[in-house]
Amino acid sequence: MRFALSGEQEQFSSSLHDLLSGVDTDSANRSWAGGDHGPGLKIWRRLAELGVTALAVPAKYDGLGATPVDLAVGFERLGYHCVPGPWTDTVAVLPSLLDDELLTSVASGETLASVAFAPQVPYALDADVADARLTVENGRLRAFAPGALLSSVDSSRRLFPPVSGDDLGRALDADRAFELGCLATSAHLLGAGRWLLDTSVAYAAQRKQYGREIGGYQAVKHLLADVATGLALAEPLLLGAAVTLDPRDVSAAKVACGDAAHLAARTGLQVHGAIGYTAEHALGLRLTRVRALVGAWGTPRFHRERVLA
Repeated sequence: MRFALSGEQEQFSSSLHDLLSGVDTDSANRSWAGGDHGPGLKIWRRLAELGVTALAVPAKYDGLGATPVDLAVGFERLGYHCVPGPWTDTVAVLPSLLDDELLTSVASGETLASVAFAPQVPYALDADVADARLTVENGRLRAFAPGALLSSVDSSRRLFPPVSGDDLGRALDADRAFELGCLATSAHLLGAGRWLLDTSVAYAAQRKQYGREIGGYQAVKHLLADVATGLALAEPLLLGAAVTLDPRDVSAAKVACGDAAHLAARTGLQVHGAIGYTAEHALGLRLTRVRALVGAWGTPRFHRERVLA
């Protein structure tokens, strides 16, 4: 099977890239980590104007009714630029849980959502800034209040234990919502891995040791080639999973994208050397984001077991 994005999907990806290349997502992440959501919400509103928040919302609620492939395209760009906020919960997951007028404000970018999905997603992301807070338990929806902020390997992913409240009835399609959450996270990982590869290649062409750029050394070339290969092999698994939304395919994509992004993070740190450890460098934001997302929406063990089953 040959996967090729349509002209509209490629244009959508390019538009997202152009917009996000012109904003300071690194500063927005650092502010978000400290509880200042202002810069991140400005980016949220600009992306809403491009239709990102309306992607999966049905047309009857002023949404675009986009396909999972469209979601994968959009989230790959969000991952590349390390955009803060509960994008997976709001854009990918919530529209499959509800058939409600609330989705109109989701489509317009006015409503942010935080979703806990027991048992694989036990903590709620960015519940302090979310307007809609839901837990999914055995196919049923419950409102929740956020508990005390937890520590996270990625401080810009603010996690809260959900304190369950009122029962809101059965979820519209809990199984589909979970698979879309996994798919969006996989796409996010693929995008992050691509940023790490691009940045590492550029840095290898500048950094010198023993009088020559390190990118000229065969060992460094091999490291970067392994990353490029891993990312290239993960992409068709991601697009295939977006077409079928079969649990096995989604889990295969999650494992492949997670492994490729993790390799990109390790290699990026090797290529950058000590500067990669500094808090000021953009590399650190991607390292912690990848580390957090590898275990988000199902651990590698969970997804490998679904493939093996």
